[in-house]
Formats: sequence, structure tokens, C-alpha cells
Amino acid sequence: MNPLLIEAIDALLPQTQCGKCGFPGCRPYAEAIAEGRADINQCPPGDQEGIGKLAQLLGVPPKPLNTSHGLPRPGKVIARIDEQLCIGCTFCTRVCPVDAIVGAGKQMHTVIAAECTGCELCIAPCPMDCISLVSVAEKTDDIWRKQAADSARSRYHFRLQRLAREKQTSPKALRSKAIAQPKITPAAAEERKHAIVQAALKRAMAIRAQADNNRPPVK
Repeated sequence: MNPLLIEAIDALLPQTQCGKCGFPGCRPYAEAIAEGRADINQCPPGDQEGIGKLAQLLGVPPKPLNTSHGLPRPGKVIARIDEQLCIGCTFCTRVCPVDAIVGAGKQMHTVIAAECTGCELCIAPCPMDCISLVSVAEKTDDIWRKQAADSARSRYHFRLQRLAREKQTSPKALRSKAIAQPKITPAAAEERKHAIVQAALKRAMAIRAQADNNRPPVK
């Protein structure tokens, strides 16, 4: 493995961390390219411009985007949460690769627009379908784009470090919690979880119904 080559490849990737290339982030994809385990045309966000840069770096002919990994989006998009419908399930915060979604359990979540990469990973897990992608104005100068990519890369690596720390400390926390609290049977725990979800969904459906009633009729 050539660390310098991996760094050079990673620097050319868009840092959306979307996983569409078949790898869990831009850095793993860069490593796979450097090792010959992946092709240069598997990144939809990078599109033909990114493929051309990778081809020039590696001294190989450019090739068309492999659309089996997805299609590029025209312009920049970010995620937006309909805060009236959000039930605070935290599913979106768990999958955001750059920690660009904030919000506690049973509390409204929101997207940090400046940090969102538009990766789309938060959309599928949302049980209320209250997350959508919206187009935003995109700065086109290379300096700004590099700064945005560097920020996304840093947040991605920081998240990986945070998850690693939580994985190490969670067993201790779980043991302490088990000692402090009475044991709950799996059936009781599942019943409690189901009740919480159903209550949250009931609240969300009421909010959605109210929003539909207040929406002006289509002329």
C-alpha cells in the first residue's frame, strides 16, 4: 500500500462519503483504487470531471461513469428535515457520515446546512419520510470547493474516531447500568420499545393530519 498515492487519490474525491462507490467512504475507495481493487469510474458525485483527474493522476485512459453506482446530480443538494413531522427517532443522526444532523431522542432534528454533503444516506432510514433533498447555490471556485471537501473529510474521520471511542466505553457503561437497574426481560424490553415507537408515530400522524388540514386547497 502506497500512503502517498492514497492521499493523492483521496484529495481528488468529492468527500461526500455517500458510499455509492461500493465502499463506506471516500478514503476506503481511494485505498481500493490504489490497490487495484476498484476502478476510477465508480463515484457518481465526482462524475466525469473526477474521473478525468483520477485518470491523469494514475496515467490511465479516462472512461465513462459506471452508472450502476448511480447517476450524478446536477448542482449541489443538501438534506432538509420537515421539523413538524420529525418524531426524534435519531435514525438519521446514526447514519450521517459527517455528523451534520443534530437532535436528541424524541426531540426535533435539524440539518447543519453548511456541513451536509448531500449523501442521501439519511433519507431511507427515516420512518416518517420527512427528509428530502433540496438544491442550493453552489460556489464554483476551486478554493471554496477544496475547503468544503477538507471540512467533510475531517468531520468524517472525527466521526469514525468518536464511534470507535463509544464502542470501547459502551461495554463498561452497560455493565454499570445493569448493576444499577433491575433486569428487564427481552419481551418486556421489546414491548416497551414498541410502545414508544407507536406513541411517536401517533403524535407524528396527528401533526401531519393537522398540517394537511391547514394546507390551502389547490386551485
